[in-house]
Amino acid sequence: MISIDDTTTIGDAFFRAAAAYGPHSLLAVPANPARAYDPQGREIGYGEAGAQVQDLMARYRAAGYGLGHRVALFLESRPEHMLHKLALNALGACVVPINPDYRPRELAYLIDHARVDLAVALPARLPAVHAALAEARHQPPVATPDEMAALPAPAQPAQPGAPVADTHASILYTSGTTGRPKGCVLSHRYELAAGAWYAGQGGLVAIREGQERLYNPLPLFHVNASILSFYCMLLTGGCQVQTDRFAPSRWWQEVCESRATIVHYLGVVVPMLLAQPASPLERAHRVRFGYGAGVEPQLHAVFEERFGLPLVELWGMTEIVRILSDHHAPRQIGTRAFGRAEPGLEVCVVDESGAEVPAGQPGEMWVRHSAATPRKDFFSGYLDDPEATEAAWRGGWFHTGDIVTRDAGGMLHFMDRRKNIIRRSGENIAAAEVEALLLTHPMVHQAAVLAVPDAVREEEVLACVV
Repeated sequence: MISIDDTTTIGDAFFRAAAAYGPHSLLAVPANPARAYDPQGREIGYGEAGAQVQDLMARYRAAGYGLGHRVALFLESRPEHMLHKLALNALGACVVPINPDYRPRELAYLIDHARVDLAVALPARLPAVHAALAEARHQPPVATPDEMAALPAPAQPAQPGAPVADTHASILYTSGTTGRPKGCVLSHRYELAAGAWYAGQGGLVAIREGQERLYNPLPLFHVNASILSFYCMLLTGGCQVQTDRFAPSRWWQEVCESRATIVHYLGVVVPMLLAQPASPLERAHRVRFGYGAGVEPQLHAVFEERFGLPLVELWGMTEIVRILSDHHAPRQIGTRAFGRAEPGLEVCVVDESGAEVPAGQPGEMWVRHSAATPRKDFFSGYLDDPEATEAAWRGGWFHTGDIVTRDAGGMLHFMDRRKNIIRRSGENIAAAEVEALLLTHPMVHQAAVLAVPDAVREEEVLACVV
């Protein structure tokens, strides 16, 4: 495994990995004849990736890009996204991934808020970029990956010096469900620490150096695929198998053909795979475990029995992706258990006044690295929003907004996001738990539960059912 410390940068780690694991595959694209790129699939070795990143660095450097610049990448979930990111990070530039589902106004907000110095977009995405620029105040130059030999120069020169561990590597935008999206600033240290933490978990999710192939259907604008799984693979000589999107009808074919040993999932993946007709491929895989969050308790054992692999539940956030997970046997299958506090990720569960609650009682989960260094390896802050950053760190703990319980053995159980907790006659009701129960009924296809005002009970439970 590539060792890191508090001074290691992404460029340092990547080029050491390229030298150590040269012939191994770093990135793979599963075959898909219907996809617009690499229809036959593609494997990129560490050595090949090292050469491509060096070439990209030279082209960005020649155009004047470097330390302090921000570059928006609109490269979807193609391997080029990670190659450009590695090159830009090695130069000290910060990457701002673009969600391809953004509408012009949302993309204009990102361009203005992040004040990007350049946007690199696939040719097919240029109309969306220009539509956004028509609404944006900030007007960065735009280029495609095919135009790297003649990149437009940045408006401002790069800062002197070289990147360090605290240099900004990425700005990832939150969903914006409670207002405008916030830009989470992530450092080189954060991203590498996330991968090293994953690689060191052990137990049911032990990573074998040079042997793992991790199939990730999540997009590269998301922290799970672009940071958590990618840097775990990079630091251990593994390969990230990056598909373009989750497709239940192709899941087992891609998992089997790509020789995946690990799969990542979200809760929505589980019922969609269970709804697929039985296939010999669903038991022909080499997967050692699935790693993800949100499997409905009543589907957990059903999935494992049918498909023959354990689903290990985890917890993480963009602000802190050193995950907690229920990765030691025996697991608490059929619950919402997601792990225990560990050295380097301390947890307390508190009521609305900030007082710790007893075991079994729900409360908001607060996390920190330690009392001495609470923010170590967390996000650097919300971009240009120090007030929101400090509010999230009130009292020396990061306030996650997640409502959990902790049992007598220290196991944490997820209830719901705080904003999804319904206060009915003084009782805390988790919308997710009601949804999970509704979904056990054979006539319920989908369910969404939310709070509505009630004159007597403060709030009442509303269930929307398909």
